[in-house]
Amino acid sequence: MVQDLHKVIRLIEGDWRNTRVLVVGDVMLDRYIWGDVERISPEAPVPIVHAIHRNERPGGAANVAMNISGLGSKASLFGFAGDDEDGNALAACLRDAGIVSELTRLGTHPTTAKLRILSGKQQMLRLDTEQVAGYPAEAYAALIARVEAAMDSADAVVLSDYAKGGLTEEVCQRVITAAGKRKIPVLVDPKQRDFSRYRGATAICPNLQELSVVLGIPAKDTDALLAAGQSLVTELGLQYLVATMSDKGIAVLTGNSGFIAPAVARQVFDVSGAGDTVIATLALAFASGLGMETAVQLANVAAGIVVGKVGTVPVNRDELLTSLMPEIGLQAEEKVLTLDPLKVRIAAWRSTGQKIVFTNGCFDLLHIGHITLLEDARREGDRLIVAINSDASVRDLKGPARPIVGERERGRILAALAAVDAVIVFDDPTPLRLIVELKPDVIVKGGDYNEDNVVGAAEVRSWGGRVRIVPTVEGFSTTRLIEKAMTAPADAKSQVR
Repeated sequence: MVQDLHKVIRLIEGDWRNTRVLVVGDVMLDRYIWGDVERISPEAPVPIVHAIHRNERPGGAANVAMNISGLGSKASLFGFAGDDEDGNALAACLRDAGIVSELTRLGTHPTTAKLRILSGKQQMLRLDTEQVAGYPAEAYAALIARVEAAMDSADAVVLSDYAKGGLTEEVCQRVITAAGKRKIPVLVDPKQRDFSRYRGATAICPNLQELSVVLGIPAKDTDALLAAGQSLVTELGLQYLVATMSDKGIAVLTGNSGFIAPAVARQVFDVSGAGDTVIATLALAFASGLGMETAVQLANVAAGIVVGKVGTVPVNRDELLTSLMPEIGLQAEEKVLTLDPLKVRIAAWRSTGQKIVFTNGCFDLLHIGHITLLEDARREGDRLIVAINSDASVRDLKGPARPIVGERERGRILAALAAVDAVIVFDDPTPLRLIVELKPDVIVKGGDYNEDNVVGAAEVRSWGGRVRIVPTVEGFSTTRLIEKAMTAPADAKSQVR
């Protein structure tokens, strides 16, 4: 169970979109060819893969940026790429994902690329294109200058080191120092045999095998390895060492303490890219001020999603929300949303195939007719969105004496009902603009309407949805309740006489 889950969901749905993370490191392009194997080649004892389809995805540090972008935040990517076809393909992928690409393109080096050939979920072959001899001094200077120029707009920095030559000791120390002056957290995904180049970072996030190589202790001797890791925290002036341990979870070490967050149980198809997802999620959690225990638990959930996929595939916001939502019973105030967070929540529901139902009204002085309508509406799908007229909109429709109950209170009362999954307030005379934005699968109205005069009916049908008219409860309306309340004192006085 993720701690501070209500706060985490609010961050994912809203605040993360204003968070910017700088990712600096070794970028690469992951290419995939998917096919079927039916026979062995007569030329050599190797399988013949009949190619069916192929795709390409950003990898390495670029995959960290893809995870950050997929989680709804802003990512700026810094590193080196070749002035070649692979570099162009990588730049196009980053542009399509909305990532700010600050790559230094060089004609002297190829873009680091990995071509994987797969049959089903089985990888048959990987072909690497790379040159790791290092880059010219002026290229490193340009990289550092670009990162430092962007630092003032950053909320966190990730150093993604795949040992391809992009992150020298000077680059690491200059970036860590610049971030430290601005109190910006720096998280490192290391692949070097010596962690000293990351001295002064906020956190280093190796896996057990990487930590084993650095400390010279077998990875299977977990207790000794983690104990030695604690000494490394003090030696390098870190706040944390975060060790990913595959199905055992994630260990968090400080200089004098530590804890282990258990892994989220998932069927594992492919662990490639899981470390990128962990560090991207941790960076956003740090940037948002979440505590370390909450941050690591959240990273565990995110990693559990990507290991269930094949290939280097980043996590996205909808998947993470869908994984977190079942753990929480939303409080009434957390169901009252503005448009952007509501669209995020609807996308999360839709990612699991849930059907969205929409109804609207003033809902002033809630009565049995309203309750029946809402319960009937909820049965038409999986999630019910209730749009209520703002106070100003109610006055325009009903006159200056209405509403009796303000929009804030009306929203909270509706949100407290089990049938209602979300409430949104709108100012327009009709909810048409809202319907077009949300694109519900079903619009529900009471029996005093017919399909021809339901606002949004034509629109919902245009995207394959439908309109449903449900029976009303006779004799109940807000107007009648108000009239009864106003005449009751006079009746009571006459009875006393």
